[in-house]
Amino acid sequence: MPEAPSPATRSTPVLEAVGLSRRFDVSRPFLQRVLARERRLFLRAVDDVSFAIEPGTTMSLVGESGCGKSTVARLAVGLLAPSAGEIRFEGESLAAARADPARRRRMNMIFQDPYASLNPRWLVREIVAEPIRAFGLASGAGVAARVGALLAQVGLAATDGEKYPHEFSGGQRQRISIARALASEASFLICDEPTSALDVSVQAQILNLMRDLQARLGLTYLFISHNLAVVRHMSDRLGVMYLGRIVELGPAETVFAAPRHPYTRLLLEAIPDLERIGQPRTPVGGEVPSPIDPPPGCAFHPRCPLANARCRTERPEAIAMGEVQVACHAVAEGRGG
Repeated sequence: MPEAPSPATRSTPVLEAVGLSRRFDVSRPFLQRVLARERRLFLRAVDDVSFAIEPGTTMSLVGESGCGKSTVARLAVGLLAPSAGEIRFEGESLAAARADPARRRRMNMIFQDPYASLNPRWLVREIVAEPIRAFGLASGAGVAARVGALLAQVGLAATDGEKYPHEFSGGQRQRISIARALASEASFLICDEPTSALDVSVQAQILNLMRDLQARLGLTYLFISHNLAVVRHMSDRLGVMYLGRIVELGPAETVFAAPRHPYTRLLLEAIPDLERIGQPRTPVGGEVPSPIDPPPGCAFHPRCPLANARCRTERPEAIAMGEVQVACHAVAEGRGG
């Protein structure tokens, strides 16, 4: 099992994104474009995103569906290549880290849907044992012992290894996914909405398990979610994304206690709160603009109650306000309250 990081290693982020961007070509086939005299169309899913994750901490990205969170997750683990910018893992480029099996096995991913991410034709012991064999971490009886220990670590029995995924509930399948992710002795896990397909009571069990594993093993998480209540329970740092950009980034408790960006404020307004029953709330109005043809200036200005002429023409850059970075003209000019 990975050990908790020593103080000497804490100066180097586990994962660092620098000016990260990803475009997808969504154009029609060449001949159809020529006949229709259409230009090529690109969807900018991630647009100049930068952040760093310190060892043993959880960095969360939140935002509405389609804001680019899951694309960042796939870029971070190497499933997608960036169109611009760079991902660094433990101080080196992600490409160099993935070329070294000893380092590649230290990062893994927990996917959103436990019903789709496990091979239905394999026994659970085969699913969990695959990374162990792939990286040569054990052989023979050692593999079976390792699988049993991993299943026990996530709250399952060693005998559960003789069953198929369809014999388990959704929460149990996600426990199997976590065991598989830890089988390679990973120390950094990208968690792409790992509880969104589960019932609320089961979500709490999985989140508590993940926090317990983090405390015992010194794990580092990149946590992707649209559920702010879940994020508050898990996060040390929080990045709020809108249309491919991070609009607010800082310590989670600071962002929750004093949100600065208008979009962050509107998202927090949507969190259920028994103490605010009967009080008026401001919902996030309008629709998310198309990432193929985003609005000029600040992408949030069509839905922002604080937008002015500058917001409609000039794209805001992130500015530091204490421990928090905010990309908003209204906040920079003192119009944000």
